[in-house]
Amino acid sequence: MNDKLKYIIKRLILAFFTLLMITFVVFFVIQLPPGDFVDNIVNGMIAQGETVTQADVANLKEMYHTNQPFLMQYGRWLKGIATGDWGVSYYYKQDVLVKIGETLGATLMISIITLVVTYLVAIPIAIHAAKHQYQISDYLFTFIGFIGMAVPSFLLAIVLMYISFKITGKPLMGLFPEGGIHSWDSFREFLSKLIIPVIVISMSGTCGLIRSIRAQMLDEQESPYVLCTRAKGVSEKTLTYKYEMRAVLNPVVSGLGPMISGIFNGSTITAIVLMLPTQGPILLKALQSQDVYLSGGMLLISAILVVIGTLISDLLLAVLDPRIKYLEESKQ
Repeated sequence: MNDKLKYIIKRLILAFFTLLMITFVVFFVIQLPPGDFVDNIVNGMIAQGETVTQADVANLKEMYHTNQPFLMQYGRWLKGIATGDWGVSYYYKQDVLVKIGETLGATLMISIITLVVTYLVAIPIAIHAAKHQYQISDYLFTFIGFIGMAVPSFLLAIVLMYISFKITGKPLMGLFPEGGIHSWDSFREFLSKLIIPVIVISMSGTCGLIRSIRAQMLDEQESPYVLCTRAKGVSEKTLTYKYEMRAVLNPVVSGLGPMISGIFNGSTITAIVLMLPTQGPILLKALQSQDVYLSGGMLLISAILVVIGTLISDLLLAVLDPRIKYLEESKQ
């Protein structure tokens, strides 16, 4: 077994145990608020004027397994996760995997598009700003970066919806056109509705990435090896893309996992405002109703994406940066 394969296997084992710990924490945190799903049902029945006896409450707790100890409930849930049976949503009365599948495709699609747009926009702007330090364009992008990080996403969504309404005469809400995508016109309508969610969700991450890359580029431009290479007559373009960007890519790649998590989970309020068919609103409702199986399943998927993103970033860093000694342990 070669050293690279050992490194990959070690990272996979670490990712597995990380996910196992996350499942326990997620299941524990979901049950921290007082009461459970049955208590929410009982309170709703009482609010509607129904009479609920202690025997009724006991029967409901028995039916939903909320009368079992925490570890027994966790073991039951974990066993279902391992066997492909993620349980039934208390609130929606549907299989958890079926309910998650209804919105997972749209959520992943928006997340992937947003991630791509974030990098495609942030990297060129950051390079330009670093190469034109203290010029008008640098000040302009810095100002936009501060605004983008400071303005709440839901407020930006409302402003963009208002502007789109003034321009097109209709608010760009939702995601898919009525009847689905079946023609070129419906596809164009889908693309028009995709613009605002992508801008809103990517804004904060893009602005933060611009500031990070710009700072790294400015530091790298003053490095001794860059000054020496420039003195030898190497073109500025070669310096930028062959030498400076190699060092700048490290923090960009290492932040892939957290960025995936931020994009995947950070769109809940935006999804509610824009009426997007994503997982955010469903997760919010599941947490409010203490629907442990549905909320636990959705949070687990989010954790899996973060772990996968972190694993990919670790492997990419091992390839991009020769200073990362992934062979160190094998040599000892």
